[in-house]
Amino acid sequence: MRAGRFLKPLAGVAAMVCTLFAQRPFRQYPAWEYYNFPLPADWNEPGEWTFARLMYPTTSIRLDWQSEYRRGFDWREGHTNWTIDYPRSDRHLASAVRRLTRINARSVEQPINLDEDDDVFNYPFLYAVEVGHWELSDAQINKFREYLLRGGFFMCDDFHGTNEWEVFAYTMQKVFPERKIMDIPDNDPIFHTVFDLDERYQVPGMQFVQSGRIYEKDGKVPRWRGVYDDNGRVMAAICHNMDLGDSWENADDPSYPEKFSALGVRIGINYVIYAMTH
Repeated sequence: MRAGRFLKPLAGVAAMVCTLFAQRPFRQYPAWEYYNFPLPADWNEPGEWTFARLMYPTTSIRLDWQSEYRRGFDWREGHTNWTIDYPRSDRHLASAVRRLTRINARSVEQPINLDEDDDVFNYPFLYAVEVGHWELSDAQINKFREYLLRGGFFMCDDFHGTNEWEVFAYTMQKVFPERKIMDIPDNDPIFHTVFDLDERYQVPGMQFVQSGRIYEKDGKVPRWRGVYDDNGRVMAAICHNMDLGDSWENADDPSYPEKFSALGVRIGINYVIYAMTH
């Protein structure tokens, strides 16, 4: 794990070990799409890095069929939007981190409920999917803000079009009312930590295999955006009008085009390494 703002530099290895023991035990939740993905053989072995996935309440806005389909389900027990692509995409990206970097990634993910405790502060990288359907409470917003200001890194993905952007931005502006969401320039280090990603393109979800359409809703232009801290560090990396989660989830599916998984994995690797080093 990265020391940075999470651990005092002089604590060294001892502090890292203490942090590992402080993390909540591994747990699983029923997912929206499936609940039969087998655990890897080494699921109970710790690692230097763990894919942390944010659990969140679904918006009360009647946005689309997704916001209605699971209305009434308790987000704290799974089944809702935060579980899209879970846990397959998480474990596939963790496997890629193992193969393509020197980081000993844990083979399984960790769901993070901001209401429960302070476990989020044990993870330098936090991911959320379908944030066009999220709605954080005031208490969750305060802890999320603290996490980012203390050095945490947030990546969000798989939301599309104008309406979902407005739902996402409404909560994000509560987190940082004093900061603007900006387009990340091509020369930002986040695009050059491992892979040089000047040439990026829209990464569609699995729906592309049936529809042949790269975009969803009115989200025809992919946008890589971010929220920066006072030192120029990207605190929140926002992937709008793309579905990197599906590109990880379906990286082993021959029907899903390799070019999309190739870029999706490279972006994920860059963001993980950036989170560990900035």
